[in-house]
Amino acid sequence: MAYSSDHSSSRKIDTKLIHFGAAFDKATGASSVPIYQASTFHQEDISNPPLHDYSRSGNPTRQALEDYIALLEGGAKGYAFASGMAAISTAFLILSAGDHVIVTEDVYGGTYRFLTTVLNRMNIEISFVDMTDLDQVKHALRPNTRAVYMETPSNPTLKITDIGAVTAWAKEHHLLTMVDNTFMTPYYQRPIEMGVDIVLHSATKFLGGHSDVLAGLAVARTPEIGAQLKHLQNGLGTVLGPQDCWLLIRGMKTLAARMNHSEKSTAKLAQWLNERDDIEAVYYPGLESHPGATIHASQSSGAGSVLSFDVGSGERAKKVLDNVQIPLVAVSLGAVESILSYPATMSHAAMGEGVRKERGITDGLLRFSVGLEDIDDLIADLEQALQE
Repeated sequence: MAYSSDHSSSRKIDTKLIHFGAAFDKATGASSVPIYQASTFHQEDISNPPLHDYSRSGNPTRQALEDYIALLEGGAKGYAFASGMAAISTAFLILSAGDHVIVTEDVYGGTYRFLTTVLNRMNIEISFVDMTDLDQVKHALRPNTRAVYMETPSNPTLKITDIGAVTAWAKEHHLLTMVDNTFMTPYYQRPIEMGVDIVLHSATKFLGGHSDVLAGLAVARTPEIGAQLKHLQNGLGTVLGPQDCWLLIRGMKTLAARMNHSEKSTAKLAQWLNERDDIEAVYYPGLESHPGATIHASQSSGAGSVLSFDVGSGERAKKVLDNVQIPLVAVSLGAVESILSYPATMSHAAMGEGVRKERGITDGLLRFSVGLEDIDDLIADLEQALQE
């Protein structure tokens, strides 16, 4: 069966996270949506096929998740994919050979790799621009431009794009707009409410929240765009399995509590780092000194729980990574445990050294995803690591 929400759109997101239409199974009263571990479905009457016939095309557990994210983002349709990159690459495949797309210059490394080594082979042109400057976005327009892809805050330098301004301009030129909303999640930022056509998530991160599921989500603003994504999802077969859908649903229920706790800790950590003389730079939109702080505050209800900081050199960065004791030193972010990453060799390894440095991803840059540990313990741990 499909799950649909009868809840009022006026309810706050904290309530929607718990009461989303599939919070319990309507057939049995079970306190969570069942895992429909089935590849195919019996058809009593082939003249009147059921809603689900084959799990690549649709599965009741996946449908519950897809309706859930659509509700949270305020979109018409949601779709679940096997990874964040599966969702992102599927959205780009709406484009056709000969099209041109404008992209945030300091985009996630996996997205950069897909655009520069896969999509370019399909004769789709890419322009990377600094989207903190609307004039640069406008200047990148070509006769064959079909889409604008935003990532805000960007990964890992947390630059801010004015979603409303870029989207308004894009609509004037009939361009498709897409936003990677992984860092903020719908809890803090809902781009569809600003007119964006497609919102994308690496749900592996904050939405899942427990470092135990790989998943991607896409939400379409209109049924028509949703139909395009559905056609690609079914055709490519890059769907999320029912057990992972169930894990993601479970993780999303605690999103509000996790985001609130981690954001408070991150604000304290950012301030502590910002006051140190031995830190070259701190990137966090919750700091008043952040150049995009005002724009970010106008379009997001929180600053999130990821920050980056430059310790001055690759040698010192590696010493910090060797000496921290609490955070995982790992790829990824957005989990209950803190994760310290080295973008130069992890998330943005796909970028050449020259490209990385042009985008501010220096050898001394570290990215800290703050989890649910006590922030005083995290600061004490980082203090000793910085002193080594």
